[in-house]
Amino acid sequence: MNAEPQQPESTNTNKEEADRAHCDWNFRLATVVSPPASRPEASDAIGAIELDPSDRLLATAGIARKIRFYTLATLLPHNPPAFLSHSSACDFYLCTPAKLSSLRFRPATGSRLIAAADYDGVVTEYDLENRESVFERHDHNGRRVWSVDFSAAGDLGASGSDDGVAKVWDPRSSAAGTAVHAGTGSVCCVEFDRVDNGPYLALGCADRRAYVYDLRAAGAGPVAVFGGHKRTVTYVRFMGGVRMLSSGTDGSHRLWEAGGRELRAYRGHRNGRSFVGMAVWREGGLIGCGSETNEVFVYDLRWGEPIWVRGFGPAESSFTSAVNWRGAGAGGTDDCTLIAGGSDGVLQFFSCRRNQPAD
Repeated sequence: MNAEPQQPESTNTNKEEADRAHCDWNFRLATVVSPPASRPEASDAIGAIELDPSDRLLATAGIARKIRFYTLATLLPHNPPAFLSHSSACDFYLCTPAKLSSLRFRPATGSRLIAAADYDGVVTEYDLENRESVFERHDHNGRRVWSVDFSAAGDLGASGSDDGVAKVWDPRSSAAGTAVHAGTGSVCCVEFDRVDNGPYLALGCADRRAYVYDLRAAGAGPVAVFGGHKRTVTYVRFMGGVRMLSSGTDGSHRLWEAGGRELRAYRGHRNGRSFVGMAVWREGGLIGCGSETNEVFVYDLRWGEPIWVRGFGPAESSFTSAVNWRGAGAGGTDDCTLIAGGSDGVLQFFSCRRNQPAD
């Protein structure tokens, strides 16, 4: 009897390997910027990393009561890595009256205006040309403002606070903002849909849920609610199309369809209490985040396990507290920069290049 042809074993093996999480990227440390060794570590903790729309400036803020500004061209690229101090690398800084939790450049202002949300419940706009504050917004009754954002056109602003309220306001007006959400827990993150430029605002809240509101009919309630996290939702990101990404202090990121169905959970980093940062490079399909183990993690959207992990230093006294991505520009998908900051004030830059297939 003739045996029936059998499928080569290598076919199934190759499929299994393709479905397994693997890193298609080469990550290389490019620059480290550190605070003076004589300063107490806690005084320089970084809570926000923001890039200006012109891709010229980098801004950082945290509990040091100042916003530092750096020229990106002086920080990247470096091979071998450059080790700098904040005092030598920083172009200038603005002192603030309170500790800061969030930064956002206001679009359509030529990178001249930046908003900062602080622990005293104030959102302040600063003019970088004159290096002074130009407007203060007191919409949250003195309760800590966790997050601030602007719409793609810069004609709307939003803030979320410990008062459980998310407000939307006209940054060109001094009128008080309009509440679009009032819940029982803090609003930890607000984000406009700047991917598809839709009329939507997403919120991450301490009630373990993420919400999406249609600002054309915000009074009708949320158009989507994502309820899979076990603890506070700290970050939300629009992913384009009908997908959302959220992050929580249950140690997970979660990818959702707009209808509320969870598509994938990403686990590996440790996050049980602190804000550890979460950012998405959509063109490359990568998620970056910090960890209470004082490491930076990268996930590929295709898999739930991390594809790259890098330690920042001893985890006993510090953790990675903020991250952001800088794309290659012009829609490039093969090069990027991962920027991460720590609770010890250290800022690290990693150059990332996609591995090219062998000929």
